[in-house]
Amino acid sequence: MFRNAFLAALGGAVSLIGCAHADVVAGAPDHFTLKLEAETELSPDEVWVRLIDPKTWWLPDHTYSGDSANLTIDPVAGGLWREDWDGGSVWHGSVLRAEPGKVLVLNAPFGPLQDMAVRSVWTISLDAQEDGGTKITFDHVTNGSSASNLEAIAPAVDFVKSEALKSLARPRDE
Repeated sequence: MFRNAFLAALGGAVSLIGCAHADVVAGAPDHFTLKLEAETELSPDEVWVRLIDPKTWWLPDHTYSGDSANLTIDPVAGGLWREDWDGGSVWHGSVLRAEPGKVLVLNAPFGPLQDMAVRSVWTISLDAQEDGGTKITFDHVTNGSSASNLEAIAPAVDFVKSEALKSLARPRDE
């Protein structure tokens, strides 16, 4: 399911509209870099609580099981972002760095990137704003061989991460 939804996102990537600002910063056959930003009324601590509970914000269309309730993150260095369901499990990534309310860095080659034997580092930064809210930044860097043709998949990754960022940044009452 995840793979189909991910690849279908290629078609929708160009029409992304919403509260998040997203850019494919660089792309070539052997790498891509994304930068996505959004602001939320939530404090950094509130965003952190939501961030480390992915079932509350990761969209089910971008899971293997079709159910975000099957997702967990152990927010400590070496901890795993996993998806477990009756009959299967997936390692989505591992935590490289966790500073509650500030930053979560993951080794996270999600979805079809796992089959490509690439390295993906996803840094999620939470910056307190003067109004009490938070600026959330997703920096995503993927590197592989030139045979990976990563620049072709970058728009789909950007689309999936943009949807995730919008969901993570949603207001309290939604």
